[in-house]
Amino acid sequence: MTRRPAPAGRIPVTRLTPATPDPRWNAKAFAGEVVPFGATVFREGHDRVGAMLVLTGPGGTTQRHRMLAGAPGTDRWEAQVRLDEVGVWRWHVTGFGDEIATWAHDAAVKVDAGVDVDLMYEIGARLAERAAAETDRTAAVRKRLAAWAAALRETDAAASARRALIDDPVLAEFDARPLARLTTDSDEHEFVVERRRAGVGSWYEFFPRSEGARKLKDGSWKSGTFRTAQKRLDGIAAMGFDVVYLPPIHPIGRTHRKGPNNTLNAGPGDPGSPWAIGGALADGTAGGHDAVHPDLGTLADFRAFVRRATALGIEVALDLALQASPDHPWVTEHPEWFTTLPDGTIAYAENPPKKYQDIYPIDFDQDFEGLLAEVTRIVRHWMKQGVRIFRVDNPHTKPLMFWERLIGDINATDPDVVFLAEAFTRPAMMQALAMVGFQQSYSYFTWRNTKAELEEFLTSVTRETADFMRPNLFVNTPDILTEYLQFGGPAAFTVRATIAATAGATWGVYSGFELFESVARPGAEEAIDNEKYEVKPRDFAKAEADGASLALYLGILNRIRAEHPALGQLRNLAFHWSDDDSVLVYSKHLESRFIDGRADDEHDTILVVANVDSHSVRETTVHLDLAAIDLPEGASFEVEDLVTGERWTWGEHNYVRLDAFTQPVHVLRVIRGAR
Repeated sequence: MTRRPAPAGRIPVTRLTPATPDPRWNAKAFAGEVVPFGATVFREGHDRVGAMLVLTGPGGTTQRHRMLAGAPGTDRWEAQVRLDEVGVWRWHVTGFGDEIATWAHDAAVKVDAGVDVDLMYEIGARLAERAAAETDRTAAVRKRLAAWAAALRETDAAASARRALIDDPVLAEFDARPLARLTTDSDEHEFVVERRRAGVGSWYEFFPRSEGARKLKDGSWKSGTFRTAQKRLDGIAAMGFDVVYLPPIHPIGRTHRKGPNNTLNAGPGDPGSPWAIGGALADGTAGGHDAVHPDLGTLADFRAFVRRATALGIEVALDLALQASPDHPWVTEHPEWFTTLPDGTIAYAENPPKKYQDIYPIDFDQDFEGLLAEVTRIVRHWMKQGVRIFRVDNPHTKPLMFWERLIGDINATDPDVVFLAEAFTRPAMMQALAMVGFQQSYSYFTWRNTKAELEEFLTSVTRETADFMRPNLFVNTPDILTEYLQFGGPAAFTVRATIAATAGATWGVYSGFELFESVARPGAEEAIDNEKYEVKPRDFAKAEADGASLALYLGILNRIRAEHPALGQLRNLAFHWSDDDSVLVYSKHLESRFIDGRADDEHDTILVVANVDSHSVRETTVHLDLAAIDLPEGASFEVEDLVTGERWTWGEHNYVRLDAFTQPVHVLRVIRGAR
């Protein structure tokens, strides 16, 4: 039997957004996010319709928001709502015949044409009397409506005075409480609001073993520890980062250990890759995902590291890499969790042409429930140590249903735990990971460098997938050093950091970015002497003293982010135009009604103008869509460069000069009211 869809209703309500591509999973937002709700609402004939958004929060409180008409001819209705309460929201849209809007339109046409004039005024008066009789309106409103009805019937009044009543301000009383008939409710939907860190943050990645590491007389290195790594936290906090991400901190296998630059000939002093998880502990036993590498210290030392970070306003994110070195206790205790080849050996990990002989991937099909229980135990173990954010390594190489179960189980009891998907893979898998539970995702940002590429990419992540997938715009990683950074010089680092920090709501850098590290291993898209395979101490203080550090600028970017709430939103990005194919122009705008503590007319608007050609000086004209930043046509206003403090008077068309070698980008605050 063919399944019949739900009836359309008298006033059809269709195409509700936000939504995911698959209705099995809910759309989502983060606390404080301004969410655009939309629906297509229409009816037969020419009578006017309206739409009301009805939201019920996790605590049971219901909000009603009158939706506004979208672009003419589309029948779209829209409402923007800031959602602050964390949890599951329920919502639907009510479509209705709008009697007042229909009357106002018809009356204006007929009165101007001299047709049925008194009849139209009488119809309006009766509608007003009906509304005045509704007891859920205030006494003051009911009195105003009754007076308006009487005025409509005053046939002795001047024609111009009676005509003005059709557009009287009293009609605004029907915005929040319309006079509706033939109402139709859409199906009810659910919407998940997660804590703010799930969508807004500035991440900094570093290897604890490199901080405080010392070179010994024999040429080997003594590892840094959690205690020495704590000292780096002050510098990270000074740059304004609020999340510190640590690669795996567990024991590292000795079997097939990798040497410098991923070679197979590791020496006795080579530390190996932290992602080759599982190895000897201080007492000679084997430790795995729930243990701390003995060179880094103890579990108590790790907790002290977390406490210090917390005191500085920083959360600690820990790597969750579901794989094992040949020395992991799982290999002997649970051989069914691995793939055994016909020759009896266990298959190691590969991502052609890369080979990871020091890592065994997991086989999820032999004991799915056992693996799920073990990984859940591991995650909860680190949660008890103070970790509430997990960066998941290569989740796209594990079954989707595994993550759906794991994240669902964790968030059912601890909804504040955040999972970041490190999945540089096909769009379908990246998006599915986000739908089943991942709060954040790595993205293709690092490979989008031209103006055209960035416009296409940023449109996608802020518009097309923003209902369910949040990008974390990392500028580099231990594995990714793009050609743009290899050959772009300091300007490339400045521009990439600026775009990442301002275009999205979450961004991140890997340690060394602020030192302009740009030398790649020949034939690879990664830094030479990759820190994955060796200790790499850095002298940040000396670099800053020598003027060879971007740390101060990164701190400025994070300060700007903290001071301007428009930058803490994902969906409010708008592109503008320039006459130069290398000058990118965009804005992020937030209305005052969505900003705590702002005056009614004090919007927050940031304009970014970036020269993405890091080898040239660009002079061009920038053309602004003033409506996109809530300014009237022909407006003149001041802009302030938030980095240099310079000010200019701008309008719709503006001359810009960006020198890649001195100032490749403007981050501008719009100052309203200037002429």
